[in-house]
Amino acid sequence: MNQAKETGNKGEELASNYLQKKGFKILKRNWHYGKMEIDIIALDDDILVFVEVKTRTVGYLVKPELSVSLKQQRFLIKAANAFINASDYNLEARFDIVSIVIHPEGETIKHIDGAFLFL
Repeated sequence: MNQAKETGNKGEELASNYLQKKGFKILKRNWHYGKMEIDIIALDDDILVFVEVKTRTVGYLVKPELSVSLKQQRFLIKAANAFINASDYNLEARFDIVSIVIHPEGETIKHIDGAFLFL
């Protein structure tokens, strides 16, 4: 497995644990719709949350959360709509980003609630 994939997997595990500690119920991880993937699908009380996890190691110039492009947001929205249509969930939904920077001495985790809207 390459370094980027290992970093991404570690970030998704950290994000999942972080959200669970905040009281989220994790429903799915790495849910696929065609070539699109949603990193984490969770419940935050009665809100269905689609979470994009962005992980970087220290030294990147751009904050991880800033790397979610408008094109990627559109893909996530399309995949989220497919999940909603295929499930029994009839709840309000939102999109969050969990941004993680891995340092030699630990991690910095930033949770952006309602990072973008259905377009």
